[in-house]
Parts: sequence; structure tokens; C-alpha cells
Amino acid sequence: MKSLRLLALPLALGGLLSSTAALAHSEAHQSEHAAATVVKEQQPWGIAGDAAEVDRTIEIRMTDHMRFTPDRLQVKQGETIRFVHRNDGKMLHEFVIGTRAELDEHAALMAKFPGMQHDEPYMAHIAPGQREEMIWTFNRAGEFDFACLIAGHYQAGMVGTIQVLAD
Repeated sequence: MKSLRLLALPLALGGLLSSTAALAHSEAHQSEHAAATVVKEQQPWGIAGDAAEVDRTIEIRMTDHMRFTPDRLQVKQGETIRFVHRNDGKMLHEFVIGTRAELDEHAALMAKFPGMQHDEPYMAHIAPGQREEMIWTFNRAGEFDFACLIAGHYQAGMVGTIQVLAD
């Protein structure tokens, strides 16, 4: 009996730590955009851009039909894009840029922790009927993806692609 209690302690502690991490991730998003500075960290699909360097604006509409419009984008390497995300639905949606593998991994994590939210410069959380902007510089050529990672949305096909053409 004592050995069962000893085994239960690490399992309970592990569950507590993982739920605390998910909560901390969620709390971090609640203060989204509270910090005036955006951390610029190079990603395989680019880096956070500056408003003064925007080359063009692309409007992305999202609906409760689990679709983005448009769902295919083409940009040039080095281009800085202002994304204007418009949520035309009645449900919360996201726009997250990444590689297919990273989006798959993050979607699986979101399914385990549905309350998890994001606070990265390549992610936008858009409330129903609202709009959010994101500025991103595509400084690496290749094909990348974007998706809504809210549990069930990604699995329903709320995805798109970005082709970054070499300069």
C-alpha cells in the first residue's frame, strides 16, 4: 500500500505541473499585447515585422464554417505583410503561422489543453465580430502554413498555405 502511495505522488505532481503550464500559457495570453515591445525571434517562416516597413496588407476573413478566405497566399521573400484578420463568425478563431509539422504538434497539444492560448508575434487570437492585425516579415523562401489551432477547428480543415517566393 505504501508503494502505491509513493507511485501516486509523482503522477499527481506531474499532472499538476502540466496543468499549471497550460494555465500559465493561458494567463500569458490574457495580457496579450500588454507589452509594448514584440520579441523578434527568427522562425523558419520569418520574423516579426515593423509597421514602418509594411509592403502591403492582406485581409484574412475567418468563419464558423472553419475556413479562411483567402486560404492560399503568395508573397515575396523579404516582404513585410500587415495581416488584418476579421472574424465574421460567432466563435473565437486564431491565425497561427508555422510549418505543417509544428502546427500538427501544437494542434495536438491544444486538443489536450483546450483552454491554452497564444502570445507570439506569429499568432493572433480574434474574438467573434472583431479584427486583429499582425505584421510579419517573410525573410525565408519556402511553403508554410497557417491554421486555427483551437481544438476541433484545425481538424475541421481551418488551414491555409503561404508560398514565399525567393527574391
